[in-house]
Amino acid sequence: MKVVQRGVRLLRAGSVEPFAPLAANCPRRRTSRTTNKTTIKTIYGVTSLALQQVTPQRIAELMRGHWQFEALHHMTDVAFAEDASCVRTGAAPRAMATTRTLAIGLTARPTGRTAPP
Repeated sequence: MKVVQRGVRLLRAGSVEPFAPLAANCPRRRTSRTTNKTTIKTIYGVTSLALQQVTPQRIAELMRGHWQFEALHHMTDVAFAEDASCVRTGAAPRAMATTRTLAIGLTARPTGRTAPP
């Protein structure tokens, strides 16, 4: 069991990156209840949304949604070595990716989680 604390800090990034006016700094602190070990990880992100369009909750939601795609890519690469695939022409790459995703969907157990731990 873990205790997780998350935070979101929005920063104006327009002077650094004109197409991404906002940057997000999201520290996450995890403490294991069994070992009492604490780890701190900071995630950074950029968005083209205007300051009036975002809240810390919206940024957290967008980041969790991004990790769903990262988790799927990780599964396809580990289980099917997708990054090492030699299929590169015509419609074959898309067909293979669809087949891999379907196989993962059929074999995955529903956990109710929407983001990696």
